[in-house]
Amino acid sequence: MSTAIVGWSHLPFGKHENETVESLIVKATNAALEHAGIEAADVDEIVLGHFNAGFSPQDFTAALVLQANPDLRFKPATRIENACATGSAAIHQAIKSIDARKARIVLVVGVEKMTSTPGLEIGRNLLRASYLQEEGDVEGGFAGLFGKIAGAYFQKHGDQSDALARIASKNHKNGASNPLAQMQKDLGYDFCRQESEKNPFVAGPLKRTDCSLVSDGAAALVIADVETALAMRRAIAFRSVAHVQDFLPMSRRDILKFDGCALAWQKVLSEAGISLDDLSFVETHDCFTIAELIEYEAMGLVPEGQGARAINEGWTEIGGRLPVNASGGLKAKGHPIGATGVSMHAVSAMQLCGEMPAPIQIKDARLAGIFNMGGAAVANYASILERIK
Repeated sequence: MSTAIVGWSHLPFGKHENETVESLIVKATNAALEHAGIEAADVDEIVLGHFNAGFSPQDFTAALVLQANPDLRFKPATRIENACATGSAAIHQAIKSIDARKARIVLVVGVEKMTSTPGLEIGRNLLRASYLQEEGDVEGGFAGLFGKIAGAYFQKHGDQSDALARIASKNHKNGASNPLAQMQKDLGYDFCRQESEKNPFVAGPLKRTDCSLVSDGAAALVIADVETALAMRRAIAFRSVAHVQDFLPMSRRDILKFDGCALAWQKVLSEAGISLDDLSFVETHDCFTIAELIEYEAMGLVPEGQGARAINEGWTEIGGRLPVNASGGLKAKGHPIGATGVSMHAVSAMQLCGEMPAPIQIKDARLAGIFNMGGAAVANYASILERIK
Protein backbone atom coordinates (compact mmCIF):
# COMPACT_ATOMS: atom_id res chain seq x y z
CA MET A 1 0.00 0.00 0.00
CA SER A 2 1.76 3.13 -1.24
CA THR A 3 -1.10 5.61 -1.63
CA ALA A 4 -4.26 6.57 0.23
CA ILE A 5 -7.31 8.80 -0.09
CA VAL A 6 -7.17 11.49 2.58
CA GLY A 7 -10.17 13.59 1.57
CA TRP A 8 -13.02 13.73 -0.90
CA SER A 9 -16.07 15.58 -2.10
CA HIS A 10 -19.15 14.45 -4.00
CA LEU A 11 -21.68 16.89 -5.39
CA PRO A 12 -25.23 15.55 -5.79
CA PHE A 13 -25.68 14.10 -9.28
CA GLY A 14 -28.62 15.18 -11.41
CA LYS A 15 -29.79 17.87 -13.78
CA HIS A 16 -28.10 21.12 -12.78
CA GLU A 17 -29.26 23.80 -15.18
CA ASN A 18 -27.41 26.61 -13.43
CA GLU A 19 -24.05 24.82 -13.28
CA THR A 20 -21.22 24.66 -15.80
CA VAL A 21 -18.24 22.35 -16.10
CA GLU A 22 -16.20 25.11 -14.47
CA SER A 23 -18.55 25.72 -11.55
CA LEU A 24 -18.85 21.98 -10.84
CA ILE A 25 -15.05 21.62 -10.85
CA VAL A 26 -14.58 24.60 -8.53
CA LYS A 27 -17.17 23.39 -6.00
CA ALA A 28 -15.82 19.82 -5.93
CA THR A 29 -12.22 21.01 -5.65
CA ASN A 30 -12.75 23.38 -2.74
CA ALA A 31 -14.90 20.88 -0.85
CA ALA A 32 -12.28 18.11 -1.24
CA LEU A 33 -9.43 20.35 -0.05
CA GLU A 34 -11.47 21.36 2.97
CA HIS A 35 -12.39 17.75 3.74
CA ALA A 36 -8.72 16.72 3.54
CA GLY A 37 -7.73 19.59 5.81
CA ILE A 38 -5.10 20.95 3.44
CA GLU A 39 -4.46 24.19 1.60
CA ALA A 40 -4.39 24.50 -2.18
CA ALA A 41 -0.67 25.27 -1.92
CA ASP A 42 -0.10 21.76 -0.48
CA VAL A 43 -1.17 20.12 -3.76
CA ASP A 44 1.70 18.93 -5.93
CA GLU A 45 -0.27 17.87 -9.01
CA ILE A 46 -3.78 18.03 -10.46
CA VAL A 47 -5.46 15.36 -12.60
CA LEU A 48 -8.87 16.05 -14.16
CA GLY A 49 -11.10 13.28 -15.46
CA HIS A 50 -13.37 14.75 -18.16
CA PHE A 51 -14.75 12.73 -21.08
CA ASN A 52 -16.61 15.57 -22.89
CA ALA A 53 -16.81 14.14 -26.48
CA GLY A 54 -18.97 17.12 -27.39
CA PHE A 55 -20.96 17.59 -24.17
CA SER A 56 -19.16 20.82 -23.28
CA PRO A 57 -18.27 23.66 -25.69
CA GLN A 58 -15.35 24.45 -23.37
CA ASP A 59 -12.53 22.02 -24.00
CA PHE A 60 -8.93 22.09 -22.66
CA THR A 61 -10.47 21.84 -19.19
CA ALA A 62 -7.52 20.72 -17.02
CA ALA A 63 -6.60 24.34 -16.23
CA LEU A 64 -10.15 25.08 -15.04
CA VAL A 65 -9.27 23.42 -11.73
CA LEU A 66 -7.01 26.43 -11.06
CA GLN A 67 -10.15 28.59 -10.99
CA ALA A 68 -10.90 27.12 -7.56
CA ASN A 69 -7.98 28.79 -5.81
CA PRO A 70 -5.15 31.08 -6.96
CA ASP A 71 -2.68 28.94 -5.00
CA LEU A 72 -3.22 26.19 -7.57
CA ARG A 73 -1.59 28.38 -10.21
CA PHE A 74 1.51 26.84 -11.79
CA LYS A 75 0.72 23.35 -10.47
CA PRO A 76 0.99 20.60 -13.13
CA ALA A 77 -2.54 19.90 -14.38
CA THR A 78 -3.50 17.21 -16.88
CA ARG A 79 -6.79 16.01 -18.30
CA ILE A 80 -7.24 12.23 -18.55
CA GLU A 81 -9.83 10.41 -20.66
CA ASN A 82 -10.74 6.74 -21.09
CA ALA A 83 -14.45 6.70 -21.94
CA CYS A 84 -16.73 5.83 -19.00
CA ALA A 85 -13.66 4.80 -16.96
CA THR A 86 -12.22 8.32 -17.23
CA GLY A 87 -12.50 8.96 -13.47
CA SER A 88 -10.58 5.81 -12.56
CA ALA A 89 -7.99 6.56 -15.23
CA ALA A 90 -7.39 9.92 -13.53
CA ILE A 91 -7.01 8.18 -10.17
CA HIS A 92 -4.49 5.73 -11.62
CA GLN A 93 -2.46 8.62 -13.01
CA ALA A 94 -2.36 10.19 -9.56
CA ILE A 95 -1.16 6.92 -8.03
CA LYS A 96 1.58 6.62 -10.67
CA SER A 97 2.86 10.12 -9.94
CA ILE A 98 3.02 9.39 -6.22
CA ASP A 99 4.64 5.99 -6.76
CA ALA A 100 7.25 7.66 -9.00
CA ARG A 101 7.87 10.19 -6.22
CA LYS A 102 7.01 13.05 -8.55
CA ALA A 103 4.26 14.14 -6.17
CA ARG A 104 3.31 13.73 -2.54
CA ILE A 105 -0.28 15.00 -2.71
CA VAL A 106 -2.41 14.84 -5.88
CA LEU A 107 -5.85 16.36 -6.40
CA VAL A 108 -8.11 14.28 -8.66
CA VAL A 109 -11.35 15.80 -9.98
CA GLY A 110 -13.94 14.06 -12.16
CA VAL A 111 -16.63 16.05 -13.95
CA GLU A 112 -19.25 15.93 -16.68
CA LYS A 113 -22.09 18.26 -17.72
CA MET A 114 -24.42 16.23 -19.94
CA THR A 115 -28.03 17.28 -19.50
CA SER A 116 -27.87 20.50 -21.52
CA THR A 117 -27.10 18.43 -24.64
CA PRO A 118 -30.06 17.33 -26.82
CA GLY A 119 -31.01 13.67 -26.54
CA LEU A 120 -29.95 12.53 -30.01
CA GLU A 121 -26.62 14.31 -29.62
CA ILE A 122 -26.06 12.59 -26.26
CA GLY A 123 -26.45 9.26 -28.03
CA ARG A 124 -23.98 10.22 -30.75
CA ASN A 125 -21.46 11.51 -28.21
CA LEU A 126 -21.56 8.31 -26.17
CA LEU A 127 -21.36 6.11 -29.26
CA ARG A 128 -17.94 7.62 -29.96
CA ALA A 129 -16.71 5.27 -27.23
CA SER A 130 -17.51 2.32 -29.52
CA TYR A 131 -15.69 1.08 -32.63
CA LEU A 132 -17.43 3.34 -35.13
CA GLN A 133 -16.18 1.44 -38.16
CA GLU A 134 -18.33 -1.55 -37.16
CA GLU A 135 -20.68 -0.29 -34.46
CA GLY A 136 -21.33 3.32 -35.42
CA ASP A 137 -24.65 2.58 -37.11
CA VAL A 138 -26.20 0.70 -34.21
CA GLU A 139 -29.65 2.12 -33.56
CA GLY A 140 -30.08 3.54 -30.07
CA GLY A 141 -26.45 4.45 -29.45
CA PHE A 142 -24.79 2.70 -26.51
CA ALA A 143 -28.15 1.44 -25.30
CA GLY A 144 -28.38 -0.28 -28.68
CA LEU A 145 -24.98 -1.91 -28.17
CA PHE A 146 -25.90 -3.23 -24.74
CA GLY A 147 -29.31 -4.21 -26.07
CA LYS A 148 -27.49 -6.45 -28.54
CA ILE A 149 -25.36 -7.85 -25.71
CA ALA A 150 -28.48 -8.53 -23.65
CA GLY A 151 -30.21 -10.18 -26.61
CA ALA A 152 -27.22 -12.44 -27.22
CA TYR A 153 -27.03 -13.32 -23.52
CA PHE A 154 -30.74 -14.17 -23.46
CA GLN A 155 -30.33 -16.36 -26.53
CA LYS A 156 -27.45 -18.28 -24.95
CA HIS A 157 -28.57 -18.47 -21.33
CA GLY A 158 -32.33 -17.91 -21.43
CA ASP A 159 -34.59 -14.94 -20.74
CA GLN A 160 -33.11 -12.93 -17.88
CA SER A 161 -35.79 -10.24 -17.68
CA ASP A 162 -36.66 -11.15 -14.08
CA ALA A 163 -33.01 -10.87 -12.99
CA LEU A 164 -32.49 -7.54 -14.77
CA ALA A 165 -35.60 -6.11 -13.10
CA ARG A 166 -34.34 -7.28 -9.71
CA ILE A 167 -30.99 -5.56 -10.32
CA ALA A 168 -32.76 -2.35 -11.32
CA SER A 169 -35.13 -2.43 -8.34
CA LYS A 170 -32.24 -3.23 -5.93
CA ASN A 171 -30.23 -0.26 -7.11
CA HIS A 172 -33.20 2.09 -7.07
CA LYS A 173 -34.08 0.94 -3.54
CA ASN A 174 -30.51 1.72 -2.45
CA GLY A 175 -30.44 5.02 -4.31
CA ALA A 176 -33.61 6.13 -2.52
CA SER A 177 -31.52 6.39 0.68
CA ASN A 178 -28.55 8.15 -0.94
CA PRO A 179 -28.82 11.96 -0.80
CA LEU A 180 -26.15 12.19 -3.53
CA ALA A 181 -28.19 10.13 -6.01
CA GLN A 182 -29.93 11.62 -9.01
CA MET A 183 -32.99 9.40 -8.60
CA GLN A 184 -34.00 8.93 -4.97
CA LYS A 185 -37.07 6.80 -5.56
CA ASP A 186 -37.69 3.12 -4.85
CA LEU A 187 -39.37 2.05 -8.08
CA GLY A 188 -40.07 -1.51 -6.96
CA TYR A 189 -39.64 -4.78 -8.80
CA ASP A 190 -43.03 -4.78 -10.55
CA PHE A 191 -42.48 -1.38 -12.17
CA CYS A 192 -39.00 -2.38 -13.35
CA ARG A 193 -40.22 -5.74 -14.66
CA GLN A 194 -43.23 -4.59 -16.66
CA GLU A 195 -43.22 -2.66 -19.90
CA SER A 196 -45.33 0.47 -19.56
CA GLU A 197 -45.73 3.97 -20.95
CA LYS A 198 -43.29 5.16 -18.27
CA ASN A 199 -40.98 2.18 -18.72
CA PRO A 200 -40.86 1.36 -22.44
CA PHE A 201 -38.40 -0.89 -24.20
CA VAL A 202 -35.36 1.12 -25.28
CA ALA A 203 -33.17 -1.40 -27.11
CA GLY A 204 -33.59 -5.15 -27.47
CA PRO A 205 -34.82 -6.56 -24.16
CA LEU A 206 -33.65 -3.48 -22.21
CA LYS A 207 -36.27 -1.14 -20.82
CA ARG A 208 -35.79 2.39 -19.54
CA THR A 209 -35.22 1.06 -16.01
CA ASP A 210 -32.32 -1.03 -17.35
CA CYS A 211 -30.38 2.08 -18.40
CA SER A 212 -28.26 4.45 -16.31
CA LEU A 213 -29.09 8.13 -16.12
CA VAL A 214 -27.80 11.08 -18.10
CA SER A 215 -26.27 13.29 -15.43
CA ASP A 216 -24.39 16.40 -14.43
CA GLY A 217 -21.97 16.07 -11.57
CA ALA A 218 -18.50 16.22 -10.09
CA ALA A 219 -16.51 14.43 -7.42
CA ALA A 220 -12.96 14.91 -6.19
CA LEU A 221 -10.33 13.01 -4.19
CA VAL A 222 -7.17 14.11 -2.44
CA ILE A 223 -4.63 11.28 -2.70
CA ALA A 224 -1.34 11.16 -0.81
CA ASP A 225 1.52 8.78 -0.16
CA VAL A 226 0.83 6.55 2.84
CA GLU A 227 3.41 8.20 5.10
CA THR A 228 1.80 11.59 4.54
CA ALA A 229 -1.69 10.12 4.80
CA LEU A 230 -1.09 8.59 8.22
CA ALA A 231 -0.35 12.06 9.59
CA MET A 232 -3.69 13.39 8.31
CA ARG A 233 -7.31 13.14 9.47
CA ARG A 234 -8.09 9.88 7.69
CA ALA A 235 -6.43 7.41 5.34
CA ILE A 236 -8.23 5.03 2.96
CA ALA A 237 -5.45 3.03 1.35
CA PHE A 238 -5.33 1.60 -2.14
CA ARG A 239 -4.49 -1.97 -1.23
CA SER A 240 -4.21 -2.74 -4.94
CA VAL A 241 -5.25 -1.41 -8.35
CA ALA A 242 -5.44 -2.98 -11.81
CA HIS A 243 -6.06 -1.70 -15.34
CA VAL A 244 -6.74 -4.05 -18.24
CA GLN A 245 -7.44 -2.70 -21.74
CA ASP A 246 -9.19 -4.94 -24.27
CA PHE A 247 -9.86 -4.68 -28.01
CA LEU A 248 -12.23 -1.88 -28.98
CA PRO A 249 -14.20 -3.83 -31.65
CA MET A 250 -16.71 -6.20 -30.09
CA SER A 251 -16.14 -8.50 -33.08
CA ARG A 252 -12.67 -9.35 -31.77
CA ARG A 253 -13.87 -10.88 -28.49
CA ASP A 254 -16.65 -12.87 -26.86
CA ILE A 255 -18.68 -9.93 -25.66
CA LEU A 256 -20.67 -12.08 -23.20
CA LYS A 257 -17.60 -12.91 -21.14
CA PHE A 258 -16.20 -9.46 -20.26
CA ASP A 259 -12.71 -10.98 -20.30
CA GLY A 260 -11.01 -7.67 -19.47
CA CYS A 261 -13.23 -7.24 -16.43
CA ALA A 262 -12.46 -10.78 -15.27
CA LEU A 263 -8.71 -10.28 -15.67
CA ALA A 264 -8.80 -6.94 -13.85
CA TRP A 265 -10.56 -8.61 -10.90
CA GLN A 266 -8.08 -11.50 -10.90
CA LYS A 267 -5.14 -9.11 -10.87
CA VAL A 268 -6.46 -6.74 -8.21
CA LEU A 269 -7.46 -9.55 -5.83
CA SER A 270 -4.16 -11.37 -6.33
CA GLU A 271 -2.12 -8.23 -5.71
CA ALA A 272 -4.15 -7.49 -2.58
CA GLY A 273 -3.63 -11.06 -1.35
CA ILE A 274 -7.33 -11.65 -0.82
CA SER A 275 -10.28 -13.46 -2.38
CA LEU A 276 -13.65 -12.10 -3.45
CA ASP A 277 -15.15 -13.51 -0.23
CA ASP A 278 -12.96 -11.13 1.81
CA LEU A 279 -14.66 -8.04 0.36
CA SER A 280 -17.27 -6.22 2.44
CA PHE A 281 -19.01 -4.78 -0.63
CA VAL A 282 -18.51 -3.90 -4.30
CA GLU A 283 -19.30 -0.79 -6.33
CA THR A 284 -19.52 -1.93 -9.94
CA HIS A 285 -20.25 -0.35 -13.29
CA ASP A 286 -23.97 -0.85 -13.95
CA CYS A 287 -24.27 1.40 -16.98
CA PHE A 288 -26.97 -1.11 -17.95
CA THR A 289 -28.44 -3.88 -15.80
CA ILE A 290 -27.08 -6.51 -18.19
CA ALA A 291 -23.58 -5.17 -17.45
CA GLU A 292 -24.01 -5.73 -13.70
CA LEU A 293 -25.35 -9.24 -14.39
CA ILE A 294 -22.34 -10.20 -16.52
CA GLU A 295 -19.98 -8.54 -14.03
CA TYR A 296 -21.24 -10.93 -11.31
CA GLU A 297 -19.79 -13.68 -13.47
CA ALA A 298 -16.61 -11.82 -14.44
CA MET A 299 -15.73 -11.03 -10.82
CA GLY A 300 -16.10 -14.73 -9.97
CA LEU A 301 -19.19 -14.48 -7.79
CA VAL A 302 -20.98 -17.07 -9.95
CA PRO A 303 -20.00 -19.25 -12.94
CA GLU A 304 -20.56 -18.10 -16.52
CA GLY A 305 -24.22 -17.95 -17.46
CA GLN A 306 -25.41 -18.01 -13.82
CA GLY A 307 -25.40 -14.29 -13.06
CA ALA A 308 -29.12 -14.39 -12.29
CA ARG A 309 -28.47 -16.63 -9.29
CA ALA A 310 -26.58 -13.88 -7.45
CA ILE A 311 -29.49 -11.44 -7.64
CA ASN A 312 -32.34 -13.96 -7.43
CA GLU A 313 -30.94 -15.44 -4.21
CA GLY A 314 -30.28 -12.03 -2.68
CA TRP A 315 -26.47 -12.31 -2.58
CA THR A 316 -25.94 -8.76 -3.86
CA GLU A 317 -28.53 -7.08 -1.64
CA ILE A 318 -27.43 -5.11 1.43
CA GLY A 319 -27.08 -7.79 4.08
CA GLY A 320 -26.37 -10.44 1.45
CA ARG A 321 -23.20 -12.39 0.73
CA LEU A 322 -21.62 -9.51 -1.25
CA PRO A 323 -23.59 -6.25 -1.41
CA VAL A 324 -23.23 -4.65 -4.83
CA ASN A 325 -23.96 -0.96 -5.52
CA ALA A 326 -25.25 -0.01 -2.09
CA SER A 327 -24.96 3.60 -3.32
CA GLY A 328 -27.58 2.96 -5.99
CA GLY A 329 -24.90 2.52 -8.63
CA LEU A 330 -24.90 4.33 -11.94
CA LYS A 331 -28.49 3.15 -12.30
CA ALA A 332 -29.86 5.41 -9.56
CA LYS A 333 -26.92 7.61 -8.52
CA GLY A 334 -26.36 8.78 -12.09
CA HIS A 335 -23.56 8.52 -14.64
CA PRO A 336 -21.81 11.82 -15.42
CA ILE A 337 -19.09 10.13 -17.46
CA GLY A 338 -15.90 11.81 -16.24
CA ALA A 339 -17.06 11.86 -12.62
CA THR A 340 -18.23 8.25 -12.35
CA GLY A 341 -14.97 6.52 -11.38
CA VAL A 342 -14.13 9.23 -8.85
CA SER A 343 -17.65 8.94 -7.42
CA MET A 344 -17.30 5.17 -7.01
CA HIS A 345 -14.12 5.62 -4.98
CA ALA A 346 -15.62 8.46 -2.92
CA VAL A 347 -18.76 6.54 -1.90
CA SER A 348 -16.61 3.48 -1.13
CA ALA A 349 -14.42 5.61 1.14
CA MET A 350 -17.56 6.89 2.85
CA GLN A 351 -18.68 3.29 3.44
CA LEU A 352 -15.32 2.36 4.96
CA CYS A 353 -15.56 5.37 7.29
CA GLY A 354 -19.14 4.52 8.28
CA GLU A 355 -20.48 7.74 6.78
CA MET A 356 -23.29 6.50 4.51
CA PRO A 357 -26.93 6.86 5.61
CA ALA A 358 -28.04 3.99 7.88
CA PRO A 359 -30.19 2.06 5.37
CA ILE A 360 -27.29 1.76 2.91
CA GLN A 361 -24.34 1.62 5.32
CA ILE A 362 -22.61 -1.76 5.12
CA LYS A 363 -22.10 -3.07 8.65
CA ASP A 364 -18.45 -3.38 9.72
CA ALA A 365 -17.21 -2.54 6.21
CA ARG A 366 -13.48 -3.27 5.99
CA LEU A 367 -12.53 -3.94 2.35
CA ALA A 368 -14.11 -2.32 -0.71
CA GLY A 369 -13.96 -3.62 -4.27
CA ILE A 370 -14.52 -1.19 -7.15
CA PHE A 371 -14.91 -1.90 -10.85
CA ASN A 372 -15.22 0.94 -13.38
CA MET A 373 -15.59 0.16 -17.08
CA GLY A 374 -15.05 2.21 -20.23
CA GLY A 375 -16.95 1.19 -23.35
CA ALA A 376 -18.31 -2.35 -23.62
CA ALA A 377 -15.72 -3.89 -21.25
CA VAL A 378 -12.84 -2.20 -23.10
CA ALA A 379 -11.18 -0.09 -20.38
CA ASN A 380 -11.35 -2.13 -17.17
CA TYR A 381 -10.22 -0.60 -13.85
CA ALA A 382 -10.40 -2.32 -10.47
CA SER A 383 -9.42 -1.12 -6.99
CA ILE A 384 -9.34 -2.58 -3.49
CA LEU A 385 -9.67 0.01 -0.71
CA GLU A 386 -8.94 -0.47 2.99
CA ARG A 387 -9.20 2.04 5.79
CA ILE A 388 -5.89 2.32 7.69
CA LYS A 389 -6.72 5.42 9.76
